[in-house]
Amino acid sequence: MSFLGTIFGHKKSRSVIGVDIGSSSLKVVQLRREGGTAVLETYGELALGPYAGAEVGQATNLPADKIAETLTDLLREASVTTTDAGVSIPFSRSLLTLVELPRRDDPAEQKTVIELEARKYIPVPVSEVQLDWFILPEPLPEGARLPDKVKVLLVAVHNDELKLLENVVQGANIAASFYEIEIFSTIRSVVDEPVKPVLVLDIGASATKVYVVERGVVALSHNIPEGGQDVTRTISSAHGITMQKAESLKKEHGFTVPKENGYTRETIELVFSRIFEEAKRALTQFETMHERSVSQIILTGGGGVTKELAAFARSFFAIDVKIADPFGKAQAPAFMRPVLAEIGPEFAVAVGLALRKLEEGN
Repeated sequence: MSFLGTIFGHKKSRSVIGVDIGSSSLKVVQLRREGGTAVLETYGELALGPYAGAEVGQATNLPADKIAETLTDLLREASVTTTDAGVSIPFSRSLLTLVELPRRDDPAEQKTVIELEARKYIPVPVSEVQLDWFILPEPLPEGARLPDKVKVLLVAVHNDELKLLENVVQGANIAASFYEIEIFSTIRSVVDEPVKPVLVLDIGASATKVYVVERGVVALSHNIPEGGQDVTRTISSAHGITMQKAESLKKEHGFTVPKENGYTRETIELVFSRIFEEAKRALTQFETMHERSVSQIILTGGGGVTKELAAFARSFFAIDVKIADPFGKAQAPAFMRPVLAEIGPEFAVAVGLALRKLEEGN
C-alpha cells in the first residue's frame, strides 16, 4: 500500500529480505533476482516466547528493543547478508474495511469524498493513523453505465504501531523501504487465481485471519480470536502435559497422532472445528452478499503446517482446499523442495514481502 513507502535512500543490492514480525515468532526470507527469477538464498525463524519468559509457540507483546534483539539474533543465525528489507504490519494492529461511497467523475473530488467519509469508519482520530485507500475495479458488461457508487477498500494503521516498527528496524540495523499489512504480503505469495474468489485461512498463534481475495483485492476480511496456541493449550490441559511438550507433539504429529503419543485426535479437532465453523460463516456471508462462489480455500500461517489439516478441512468445506506454497515463487535446489513445501505456510508473509522488495529494484 502506497502510504507505507518510506524510502531511506539506501543503495539497492541484488539481495533483499522480507521480515515478518508475528506475535509468536519472527521470520525472515532472503531472495535475489537472477534475470526474471527470484532465487531463495536463506530463510529462518526464531520464537519470541523465550525472549518474553514464555514458551515457544506462545503469543507475546514485546517492546521494540526486545523484538530488535530477537531480530538481530535471527539475522545472524540465518546468515542474512543484506540490510535491504520490507517489514510486515500485523493485521490485528490495522483496520481494513470495505465501504460503498458516492462516485465522482473528477479524481480530486473522489479523493476528497473518500478521505472525508473515512472518518466515519475509523474508531480513533484520523490524525492518529496513516490512511490509505483503493477503489476496487468493477467488471461491467459492454455498454453498461457506471453505477452511482464505488467500492473502496479503506486501510488504516495506527501511528504508534508504525513507530514501534521503525524502532525495531533501527535497533536491528536494517533499512526498511516499506511496511506492509501482512494480508497483502500473503496474497502476493500464495494466491495465483486471477479472477475467481479465493478464501485464505491464515492460522496464526493467537488468531486466525479469514479473507476472500477476488481479482487480487481483499473483498472480505474477518478475524477469529483463536489460533495455534489454543490448540497447544487444549492438548496441554486435556492430557496433563507441559505447554512445551504439547507444542512439540502438535508440530510433530498434527492429525496423525498415534494413541500412545500424549494426546488424542479429538483434542486437536476441537479447536480447529471452531475455527473452521466460523470461517464457513464468513464464506457463506460473502457468497450470499455477492452471489458468487468461492473457488478455493488456501491454508497458510503457522497452523497451516499442521499435518493432515487440509484433509480435515475438506470434511468441512465442499470446495477445493490446498496448503499454501509460497516458496514455489522462488528458485531453490531440488533437494530442498520437500522441506520448503512443508514449512511454506509459516513463511508466506516473509516471502511476499521479499517479492515486493525485489520489484522495487526493477
